[in-house]
Amino acid sequence: MTELTELSLDQMMLSLRVGDFSSRELTSAFLARIEQLEPRLHAFITLTPELALEQAQQADQRLACWRSDPGEELPVLLGIPLVVKDVLCVSGIRCTCGSRILENFVPVFNASAVERLLAAGMVVLGKSNTDEFAMGSSTENSAFGATRNPWNLAHVPGGSSGGSAAAVAAGLTPLALGTDTGGSVRQPASFCGVTGIKPSYGRVSRYGLIAYGSSLDSVGVLGRSACEIAKAFSIMAGHDPLDATSINTPLAEINLSLSVEQVLRGLRIGVPEQYFISGIQPEVEKAVRQAICTLEDNGAQVSAVSLPYTEYALPVYYLIAPAEASANLARYDGIRYGPRSAAEAMWEIFRKTRGEKFGAEVKRRIMLGTYALSAGYYDAYYGQAQKVRTLIKQDFENAFASVDVIAAPVAPSTAFRLGEHTDDPLAMYLEDVFTLPANLAGVPGIAFPVGFDQQGLPVGMQLMGPHYREELLFQVAQAFQQITDWHLRKPNV
Repeated sequence: MTELTELSLDQMMLSLRVGDFSSRELTSAFLARIEQLEPRLHAFITLTPELALEQAQQADQRLACWRSDPGEELPVLLGIPLVVKDVLCVSGIRCTCGSRILENFVPVFNASAVERLLAAGMVVLGKSNTDEFAMGSSTENSAFGATRNPWNLAHVPGGSSGGSAAAVAAGLTPLALGTDTGGSVRQPASFCGVTGIKPSYGRVSRYGLIAYGSSLDSVGVLGRSACEIAKAFSIMAGHDPLDATSINTPLAEINLSLSVEQVLRGLRIGVPEQYFISGIQPEVEKAVRQAICTLEDNGAQVSAVSLPYTEYALPVYYLIAPAEASANLARYDGIRYGPRSAAEAMWEIFRKTRGEKFGAEVKRRIMLGTYALSAGYYDAYYGQAQKVRTLIKQDFENAFASVDVIAAPVAPSTAFRLGEHTDDPLAMYLEDVFTLPANLAGVPGIAFPVGFDQQGLPVGMQLMGPHYREELLFQVAQAFQQITDWHLRKPNV
């Protein structure tokens, strides 16, 4: 049954409908593969085999009823397995955020994005590993151990959605949910050779997502190809009254039946010089530029664009995101949530609980954020950062006045070795230098593989689009994947 895990998502969907195999058989095949490979990869924090088989059985009953009376229109992803990043609530399954302070927290409700996919009949295999509270670029900050890259087990899978990306790359699931606050879907997608979407801010509900940076967080999805993740995205996306930041702009139809020529002929692609900086790994630049040339050879028009405030994105992000984290994580004090360290005075309970249960990176960002928000420093740091953020957003608006999409590298290098940046926080932060601007501006971005380096590690490219134009990004990424086969390459785990 392990051969079932090698099928494309379309093949799985069609076979389930015609009855070639059941959702229970498909789910069992993925669970068997997880059992085989998980000890080496550590892509999961919590596995849910009993729940998955129960949900698969329910999907099979719906499929059987449909075959006998096909009047009902079935959800497209009925019976398809799914992995959920462990910062999104799934009712009855513990949600740790990769932290000891929440290691026994079991939510009683579903995140809205998860709820919509469950209503569509998807099957939850488990919760994937993540950097603690999604703070990291390597999935090494998890309190439950690091995830390894399926392409080379000595390297990181990226972060913070590294568990989800590794699970997709290793064939442990066809689809996985991730979150992207500063690149946490796109960077691991690049490092693991899969495809991942960061929606426009507000396009997918954040209700039930345990917050890191409330003005930056986006819920995305990872899979093998743009066509596959578009199916999950179209179910997740849409207005949600439970999220005050959810936008009510209608989702455009994601028409993926267009030919390569129809998509690329006359498409205007902007290439920002600020994303091809000194220090970028030569193989990354070469692969991305070659991918841009491939799009140009097939009808796209390529021109240079300028995003001059990009150079300030890193310091701006590391003022705004930690400030929001400082506020969001204040609730984890040993009183309202999670375990409590023994002490007599209230403030001592706070100090001991947070000191013992938070990891080093979370403490670092809380301290950075608290300092930026403190009296006498708020205007000089946080206030100024918000002003520059507006300029970064205006850069994108100006660029999209003359181009349709922007193409750039996802990260300055391919996946680095485990432990390589552990003692150098700045080097770790620099891994997100190309992904942070899209989060600050709130624009959508999609990452997909465009080559490999000399070590056999994947190289990713990202396309960024105007607000709420995800359908265009899916179409362009799919057009590229119709004329190349990088997304079809699989690691020999």
